[in-house]
Amino acid sequence: MIAPFATHEGESGGFHAPSITDFFPPPILFEGTIFEFNRIQMVRVIAAVALVVIMVVAARRATLVPGRFQNVIEILLDFVRINVAEEILGKERAHKYVALLTTIFFAILAFNITGVIPFLNIAGTSLIGLPVMLAAWVYVMYLGAGVKAHGVGGFLKASLFPPGVPWFMYVLLTPIEFLTVFVIRPATLAIRLMANMVAGHLMLVLCFSATQYFIFEAVPAMKAFGALTFTAGLAMTLFEIFVAALQAYIFVVLTAVYISLSVEEEH
Repeated sequence: MIAPFATHEGESGGFHAPSITDFFPPPILFEGTIFEFNRIQMVRVIAAVALVVIMVVAARRATLVPGRFQNVIEILLDFVRINVAEEILGKERAHKYVALLTTIFFAILAFNITGVIPFLNIAGTSLIGLPVMLAAWVYVMYLGAGVKAHGVGGFLKASLFPPGVPWFMYVLLTPIEFLTVFVIRPATLAIRLMANMVAGHLMLVLCFSATQYFIFEAVPAMKAFGALTFTAGLAMTLFEIFVAALQAYIFVVLTAVYISLSVEEEH
């Protein structure tokens, strides 16, 4: 479980703390071209392929009396449909967006969970490009839903001019609402997801790098500390699994909330 890149290239011996360079690995293929391919991109491809394979296998092996594997998949699918889509959007609207919400949830979960998988050891969402792409997808969807429901003018009026407010307050409120709807929502979606995955990776690398140092390089009197850092690393691994699922849930809940706000008459 010791994450790669904990020791910088060209350095040996001693303890080397994790750094931001972990998230900018050297190219594996096509260096210096627009098709440059590095380790994080490889992790993303592996996660995407694994997710597709799992879903295809689950669909093809679906039976009337589900087994354990099918049960797990169905529980997760029902969780997104019932606890997110129907709970936030209502049953009438939910069917339009349940496929979107389910896809986003499973995709983020798959890309996040690679951070604790041996030999991958880094989340596909720990570099800003993928979170930005997902946030942009949500951005287009909730703006499109609002425009479709109200028209361009109606959507802008509902979003930028909250009802029941004295007219002179719009001088202050309208710029704030503009920033919230068009800038802050997508930006916070992307930054929140990336920041949590970056923090988790750094903590895991710190714990397991310290374990390696204490066990293999430290003086005998300090080797016992390796047990403490190893235990902390295992605890952080379990916590990172929880965070991976939690961030997927938060992202998809906020997506549903933003769509709901866009299509409602007053918000």
